[in-house]
Amino acid sequence: MKKSFLLFAKGMAMGAADVVPGVSGGTVAFISGIYDELLRSIASVPEALMLLLRGRIVDAWRMANATFLLVLLSGILTSVFSLARLITWLLAHHPIPVWSFFFGLILVSCHLVAREIERWNWTRGVSFLLGGAFAWWITVAAPVQWGNDPLSLFLAGAIAICAMILPGISGSFLLVLMGLYATVLGAVKSLDLAVLAVFAGGCLVGILSFARLLSWLLARYRDLTLAFLTGLMLGSLNKVWPWKHTLTWRTDSHGQQVPVLQENLWPQQFALQSGQDAQLWAAILLAVVGVVLVLGLEWLAGRRQRAAGAAE
Repeated sequence: MKKSFLLFAKGMAMGAADVVPGVSGGTVAFISGIYDELLRSIASVPEALMLLLRGRIVDAWRMANATFLLVLLSGILTSVFSLARLITWLLAHHPIPVWSFFFGLILVSCHLVAREIERWNWTRGVSFLLGGAFAWWITVAAPVQWGNDPLSLFLAGAIAICAMILPGISGSFLLVLMGLYATVLGAVKSLDLAVLAVFAGGCLVGILSFARLLSWLLARYRDLTLAFLTGLMLGSLNKVWPWKHTLTWRTDSHGQQVPVLQENLWPQQFALQSGQDAQLWAAILLAVVGVVLVLGLEWLAGRRQRAAGAAE
């Protein structure tokens, strides 16, 4: 029960991160020590389905590590449906502390992932730079407007879910770039089952195919892949920088004004240009809280591993 509760809590943390445009649930999975198991479990689902069709229910359950996936998914969905309104409100009314918290969380996560790389050389360095450049490009890309038709929603789900399991790349932010973030979040808030079903179908197809690829890469080219993922997280910090100036706006499908292009500012510049309090000390405090939280999770994961090793 204790293990299941901790896994459920990790799922809730992943769901909360995925709601925020610019923050990835994959980052939370990595720093909480369940990333490899998550990828292996998802990648084995097609084989488990084949066993299920042959009537081998118990073998199928074990193959897919179904208990792990169900508990984690329950936490993610609980978080998404319960915290969507709260996180949306916090981002609208207290953006600087919220972005600062996630900035600290991602920054220290870069260190923890890079520490997993056994040996650095020029190929790892190139992989790291490519990951950082890709993430940076994603964060500065100009949004487009996809349609709300079923095919667009299905493809958006397949693309977004791939990003959600990548540390550093946010599925929510890709939805913003595709112009569908408000549509999907609105469907979650209003429980629009038709939209959610099509989107979920795309997510299912995307995650089953991409998890297998990523699991294969980590098994065979772990250092190269980890270097790329570290670059992804570091490059994504451009998106979660707390102090921003909005250059252009657009009107979403609900008639609300949302930012399109933004530039990062130093706190002093932000205060001068906006006439608002930069909340520097609150930002530093929340960033430190994010760092401490990640280090605490990492310490607990290490303590559990040491306890398990001693028991064996």
